Amino acid sequence: MVYPTEKVMRATAAKLVAAHQEASRTQDWLFFVDELYAEDCIYTCEYAGVMEVVANGIDEIKATHYGRDMQVGWEGWTFPYEDVYVGGDNRLVTHWWNRGPGQRPEGGYYQTPGVSFITLNNQARICRQFDMFDLAHQMRLCDELESAGLLSLQLKEEWVKPMKARLAVALAGD
Repeated sequence: MVYPTEKVMRATAAKLVAAHQEASRTQDWLFFVDELYAEDCIYTCEYAGVMEVVANGIDEIKATHYGRDMQVGWEGWTFPYEDVYVGGDNRLVTHWWNRGPGQRPEGGYYQTPGVSFITLNNQARICRQFDMFDLAHQMRLCDELESAGLLSLQLKEEWVKPMKARLAVALAGD
């Protein structure tokens, strides 16, 4: 297989970063999928062993992760990138933030770190993406946002409460 050059890989990463910046601003999480993802891409988001979202192909990516999941009260959130690493062959690793709305009283952000492991095909399109972040940290962050009056009621009801319930069941064991 012929892999994209480092320059081409960095250009794809820059497009992804720019697309996420624009999506955070507009709340349109679908406009970039056709351009950046391979038709047969497999996108996986692992939620601490309690839920796994796997989307096979562009249509499922649009219907699940970027469609359904990003339309559940994430208004005001941004997902800025901290670092992008270009690895051997055709791999990217990105470090990004789940950054909640508003700022802390001392001026810092309400945020939790995340990481994506991305594989590009020979056309420099994303053919695999595996996202991970610390879900317990994310739940604590949502509690802080709620205390500050910044957590969307929709996000709390449709994502936070169900996710906390899944975590509680998993931690309680059999």
